[in-house]
Amino acid sequence: MNKAVSRSLRIALSVAIIAGLVLFARKVNWSTTWDHIAEANLTILLAAAVVNLLSLALKGVRWWIFLRPAGVPSLWLALRATFAGAGLNNILVANGGEAARVVFVARSAHVQSAKILASLALERMFELIGYIVMFVLAVSFLELPPRLSRARPIAWFALAVVVGLMIYLVRRPHLDEVKVSETNATGWKGRVAEFFRHFGSTIGGISTGPRFLVALGLSVAIWAMQVWTYALTARAADFNLTLVGTVSALLAVNTGFAIRATPGNVGVFQALYALTATAFGMDSDQAIAVAFLIQTQQIIPVTLLGVALAPEFIFKKRKTRAVDSGLELHSRAEELVEPAAVTARSGNPRG
Repeated sequence: MNKAVSRSLRIALSVAIIAGLVLFARKVNWSTTWDHIAEANLTILLAAAVVNLLSLALKGVRWWIFLRPAGVPSLWLALRATFAGAGLNNILVANGGEAARVVFVARSAHVQSAKILASLALERMFELIGYIVMFVLAVSFLELPPRLSRARPIAWFALAVVVGLMIYLVRRPHLDEVKVSETNATGWKGRVAEFFRHFGSTIGGISTGPRFLVALGLSVAIWAMQVWTYALTARAADFNLTLVGTVSALLAVNTGFAIRATPGNVGVFQALYALTATAFGMDSDQAIAVAFLIQTQQIIPVTLLGVALAPEFIFKKRKTRAVDSGLELHSRAEELVEPAAVTARSGNPRG
């Protein structure tokens, strides 16, 4: 698929999503929704925000599990990049923060970007694995609506696939390392090939059973804390959604967590949460209010904390441009001053 076709499809998808959100928004009683937001318990909302931040910190720890054997021993750097990347994801349409934190860590730790990307790929893989585990547990042990219950075979099949993938990665770390040592990159094609060989080598080298077990445990804890965040927020708004409803809503709004159609997925998140909650007999306008409160905790504190922890993550490019401009001006000044100095040393013929 060429770039023009791919871009056309993305534009068409975005237009369709925006049109659907507009139609959905026209059915919302925004006055009632705002009243529910204004009446929410601030103390409970603060507790929910803290739990959400802790779950994001655990994501940083999970990434560090794979960063450390890749040559980045600093947990603090992993946490800073995780919060900054999440902050960028909140203001960008696509998950641009994921690519940006690879560049940030690679430059800060002076490690090949292929290795950082490989560690991030494993971290993202366990985000998906945690989601699948929660999905399997939900459809197996909770009384879900018929539509979700019918997805039980799909959930178990997905779990079998990811377990097979983990076994495959753990059992063949050394084969890829040998291939990298035999590579002599020439030209841009060779460099690209070498990049992906380093990527594959790192994936194989850092994929071990103990690391996978720790990452899996962290993933389950992260998703459990997300359930807790949703439940606390609903409680703050006096929205008595059951645990089953909360888990179902979490599963629904995260079906497309790898692709964001809008900045921060605003609008899409509210629509999916409300549609799921109403399936459990809850009020749609109040559900939208709760969804806005959940996203307020996920966007504002995370973005502000990300900027505070890693301001150079956002401003480094601008600073680099300023430094480059200064060097260029300094070079031009030297070019102008040097002839004058030579003339002064040899004597001024006009004087």
